[in-house]
Amino acid sequence: MKVVLLAGGLGTRISEESQFKPKPMVTIGNRPILWHIMKEYSHYGFNDFIICAGYKQDYIKAWFKNYFIYTSDVTFDYRNGEHIILQEQHSEPWRVTVVDTGLETMTGGRIKRIQKYVGDEIFMMTYGDGVCDVNIKELVKFHCSHRKIATLTAVWQDQSKGVLDIGGDNAVHSFREKSKEDSAPINAGYMVLGPQVFDYLTDDACVFEQEPLRRLADEGQLMSYQHKGFWQCMDTMREKLELETLWKNEKAPWKVWDR
Repeated sequence: MKVVLLAGGLGTRISEESQFKPKPMVTIGNRPILWHIMKEYSHYGFNDFIICAGYKQDYIKAWFKNYFIYTSDVTFDYRNGEHIILQEQHSEPWRVTVVDTGLETMTGGRIKRIQKYVGDEIFMMTYGDGVCDVNIKELVKFHCSHRKIATLTAVWQDQSKGVLDIGGDNAVHSFREKSKEDSAPINAGYMVLGPQVFDYLTDDACVFEQEPLRRLADEGQLMSYQHKGFWQCMDTMREKLELETLWKNEKAPWKVWDR
């Protein structure tokens, strides 16, 4: 089963880093967050990736072109011309297709553009800027059990604002910290999609999270897999530093491949 990764946006909210590289290539530890996401899928046996690139797509292509050499022991022999000898290989068994899906293409348009690489198969899709410890095999099993077109992973986020009980006289009668129970579940990505989903996508201006998902929901074709564990996106430098701290302290919940 192929894994589609959306990695083409501008990442304007983390411009401190994204002015130099695509947001999915911003590093946690010494590896791009995109690599972390791919390691999650690879842990569950999914190694065939399609990356929907756009902004600075050449950076992504160059990184993967060199990754095999960077993660191997290499001898450069110049005695009789140049020869590169790979002594020991440490890279993952990945097949990676990087597709330039356009600079200003919206999420639905990016998915539509890679249809020919997916074909008529069920595939997985997620965003290239969020890590999670969802059990992907259980997610796929859930999707196959309900026979609908689409499954998304839903998570409940802790809310930072306090909850006020305000009376008719504008007096605050009680105050408490907000919890997960006060919030609505959000779409965390980590989707499983049937090939029929391409029929819901139109052109480059198509935003997947708007009309396509609304239509799927209205037609009873969208299911949610409830994830109670860890999920965190990396929209800002603060969130990047939080993920960095977890990784540095060896407390990264998404590092399922090293358990």
